[in-house]
Amino acid sequence: MFPFDVILFDVGGVLLTNGWDARERALAAEHFHLELTEFEARHRSAYGEWESGLISRDSYLDAVVFYQPRSFTRDDFFKFVLAQSQWLPGGAIGILKQLAASNKCMVGALNNEARETNEYRFAAFGLRECFKVTLSSCYLGLRKPDPAIYQRTLDILGRPAERILFIDDRAENVAGAVQAGMKAIQFTNEEQLRGEFARLGLN
Repeated sequence: MFPFDVILFDVGGVLLTNGWDARERALAAEHFHLELTEFEARHRSAYGEWESGLISRDSYLDAVVFYQPRSFTRDDFFKFVLAQSQWLPGGAIGILKQLAASNKCMVGALNNEARETNEYRFAAFGLRECFKVTLSSCYLGLRKPDPAIYQRTLDILGRPAERILFIDDRAENVAGAVQAGMKAIQFTNEEQLRGEFARLGLN
């Protein structure tokens, strides 16, 4: 019998690059001539709500960038944000596609992402073709590593926690899944994950 009913993947840092992390924000600050310290402070105050689906893209941008007149538009800025998303070198996309094609278990996403960037990333990189379920923070109103998001995941999936495998690149998110009773792997690269899969009998 296959060891798991469900295998869930994080997206940024496992399949794709992070869409809007510190590196990407620093590039945006340089490109659009924003003062980085203030930009980061405003981002921290608003991003949790955007990533949890509580505010829109424009509300986030108004709070973080367009609180004063700019020489560029919201669309200009957001196009730059989206352009930062790329395939992750050494990422797990090959493993994801093989697993999805095998039909041995349900394959899905458990990720933190704002709605507008999430939907772009899923569509632009064909991830929805692989995922049977998308448990994203913007849809659930909860973010990893809040224990509530793992409990909500278990409630939605209706599977025993020990029959769910979660893959994430961040130690705190892996720890949260383990605390909820799931099996979890901290992702480093494709070769490492294939080794972990072989050890768990995922052939």
